[in-house]
Amino acid sequence: MKLPIYQIDAFTDKVFSGNYAAVVPLERWLPDSLMQSIAAENNLSETAFFVVAADGAFDIRWFSPLTEIAFCGHATLASAHVIFGQREDLDVIEFVARAVGRLAVRRTQDGLIEMSFPQRHSETLVEIPRNLIDGLSIQPEAVLINQQAYVAIYATEQDVRAVVPDLDLLAALGPLDVVVTAPGDAHDFVSRYFWPANGGDEDPVTGSIHAALAPLWAERLNKPELVAMQVSRRSGLLHCRVQDDRVYVSGQAVQYLEGMIDVPDA
Repeated sequence: MKLPIYQIDAFTDKVFSGNYAAVVPLERWLPDSLMQSIAAENNLSETAFFVVAADGAFDIRWFSPLTEIAFCGHATLASAHVIFGQREDLDVIEFVARAVGRLAVRRTQDGLIEMSFPQRHSETLVEIPRNLIDGLSIQPEAVLINQQAYVAIYATEQDVRAVVPDLDLLAALGPLDVVVTAPGDAHDFVSRYFWPANGGDEDPVTGSIHAALAPLWAERLNKPELVAMQVSRRSGLLHCRVQDDRVYVSGQAVQYLEGMIDVPDA
């Protein structure tokens, strides 16, 4: 069975930066085990699979090389980039995912792709797990938590860049991941994201966690519109807007690869 595949670099305007995702459009869902095997073979941060629903929306699922992911921003951006490239008549796409419901995605006049996420607020963590404290080389000023990750807050961008994670210790915190964040020097805020329990060592750009980070920094900086940089080795730029109960995360994307994969019949 041959399937189309696209590899997209998301939250960037040039290849070899941002976060890489594979996108595999499907006519019908494959067995979970086969989709997981495809994601493991791709060995990218995520592989997105989508199927067109009867109402014209796109049912979407995301797999890391290790497991299915409940919510992935950059692979949603990558999928939208592929669909918009093939459907010039569309200005708005609606994705449907089990964990986060309906996600509207639109093309903006300034050339960005804007995704509408539900806010995923983080709460102060009173009792911080020892593995988290020992797993970060620099002690954070505070630690919050939401349904996706521990949020470690630092005073400066330099602290975030300098943190060295002990990935074995952080992996024991699974299923939660760990994001480190601080005010930015040239951007409103910066972050790095470690997810050894769910996908790999350090995720290059993590759109989903900005559904928590953007409200956090919007409140702290008293700014509803923010520009964020994920300061991984590849780095990525995210435009965030907090409005009511939604977080709008925008970015660019660029195609690196288009091809076919040959997998066992399902």
